[in-house]
Amino acid sequence: MTANRLRTLSAVIPVLAFVVAAGAQEAPGRPRIRDLGYAPGVLSPGSNNAITDVAGVKVGHRTLIEGEAIRTGVTAILPHAGNLFRLKVPAAVVVGNGFGKAAGFLQVRELGNLETPIILTNTLSIGTAVQAVVRWTLEQPGNERVGSVNAVVGETNDGYLNDIRAMRLTGKDVVAAIAAARSGPVEEGSVGAGTGARAFCWKGGIGTASRVVPAALGGYTVGALVQSNFGGLLTVDGAPVGELLGCVPYGLAAENAPTAVEGDPRGDGSCMIVIATDAPLSARNLERVARRAILGLSRTGSIMSNGSGDFVIAFSTRNLEPADPAAQEREVVVVENDSMSPLFLATVEAVEEAVYNSLLKATSVTGYGGHTVEAIPVESLQEILSTRAARRH
Repeated sequence: MTANRLRTLSAVIPVLAFVVAAGAQEAPGRPRIRDLGYAPGVLSPGSNNAITDVAGVKVGHRTLIEGEAIRTGVTAILPHAGNLFRLKVPAAVVVGNGFGKAAGFLQVRELGNLETPIILTNTLSIGTAVQAVVRWTLEQPGNERVGSVNAVVGETNDGYLNDIRAMRLTGKDVVAAIAAARSGPVEEGSVGAGTGARAFCWKGGIGTASRVVPAALGGYTVGALVQSNFGGLLTVDGAPVGELLGCVPYGLAAENAPTAVEGDPRGDGSCMIVIATDAPLSARNLERVARRAILGLSRTGSIMSNGSGDFVIAFSTRNLEPADPAAQEREVVVVENDSMSPLFLATVEAVEEAVYNSLLKATSVTGYGGHTVEAIPVESLQEILSTRAARRH
């Protein structure tokens, strides 16, 4: 691409960028990546192209926007609608880069199951969220004698846009997100745990996508949800979007690149990834799936920088494990190792698209300290993708 064309793209950005001082909800007018005519990968998505395409999975948000400084929230993912403690789901966790404060991972790794909703929030609200989930679980009918609960909570740091030291999130907010959990379409962008997030140089947030494996290969569904709040060099369909739009970390912009977009000079940040599937997988193979989620993250340009906490939680909605088994043995059906590769591909593609959706659906936000993070310029991105597609033909 010529320098003149780069300058043209750069000139588009100020026209398209806008600030929503309240930073509020998902913008109905902002597209998902498929609305731009780009369909990442080769597998087809489910009906909602969301983690909720896995039957039974629900997602809820609680968004906190107050005054000029509070831009945060919480997102809850429920693997099924029943009592999660009494019917645990097979699960696994993977740490890509450990600069984070994930709670509950050790027990999931040891026992291979999940017994609470998955909660995503900001870094300094981990303790609040854990306590809220424990209380919520103890209060569920049938749990009157429960004396140990492994609450699973993940976080990213939204301290650039949110007064994180105010620790505004309360237990009631966490419970509200759980109560708001629904199947069907999922709100994306500047909502819930993504309210104060930023990814690359732009506004990040919540994104989701799904893939359906062909019937001949099992017909299973894999869904991904991300809380994108990380740095790197954005790549879409192999196109160096970050470089072309002036979003290059560490001051490494090319000589003829447009004026750099303001962002975190360290390129740090984090990403929480949740993977759901209806494939009957053992905890061991769920861990293998979770490892492939990192590959999907890398496709978008993440380098898992020093300060980035990149964590994956993967669970299956099959082979539920009773809290009080009636027998010493239990028969289950599981996918064989030799049949796992299509699920790996589905995971990589779903995570990649979920990140793109988190960027595109996010609105611009002004928050703590007067900081503003702009939404990625849609027309500029579309022009890059169209140019790339034209060159292929």
